[in-house]
Amino acid sequence: MNTDYLINALVADTRRPAMQFAYVWAGAVVLAIAVAVIVFFATLGLRPDFAAAVQTPRFLFKFVVTISLAVGAFVPARALSRPDGQWRKAIPFLAVAPTLLAIAVVVELFLLPSGLWTARTIGKNSMVCLTYIPLIGIGPLAIFLAVLRYEAPVRRTLAGAVCGIFAGAIAATLYAAQCTDDSPLFVATWYSIAIAGLAVIGAVSANALARW
Repeated sequence: MNTDYLINALVADTRRPAMQFAYVWAGAVVLAIAVAVIVFFATLGLRPDFAAAVQTPRFLFKFVVTISLAVGAFVPARALSRPDGQWRKAIPFLAVAPTLLAIAVVVELFLLPSGLWTARTIGKNSMVCLTYIPLIGIGPLAIFLAVLRYEAPVRRTLAGAVCGIFAGAIAATLYAAQCTDDSPLFVATWYSIAIAGLAVIGAVSANALARW
């Protein structure tokens, strides 16, 4: 057998799984976003004053937090789905969104009179938030769990939890376009609880479904 041909064949063989892995995740993310968008517009839709809201910094900041969380969760979710993934290097990406939100909360507490802190934290849509972020995010989570089952995660529980955070961040990004509670205090409280719920579901489900 020609040695050069053998070497080229071996190199090509090692590339195929990596390329296939990338395509699987790309397809999963596109499908997850599509499912979330369909559920969002079928159940909620944009807030009535959306055009005016996009001109306010608090409203726009919600998207900074949720999108940075989605990106920060995607990196470790992708790494954790493979047995050879460098997930320890990817986990710190998850800290970006909470850090930004913590800074915003401190600024909000500094700017607002203390008498308004409780009202802004509770808001008007806490139960709506706790209902619709999981509702919008459960479809994307199911898709990401299917990817975990297809791949070979070693730390199934952690992988499932991170996939839940990723799904929750996608759902929260869409929900933020309808939510009229724009205070970082509200986002830090209720968005976090809703996303944490999906993380728990993801952790429990992955431990059962992603065995190999």
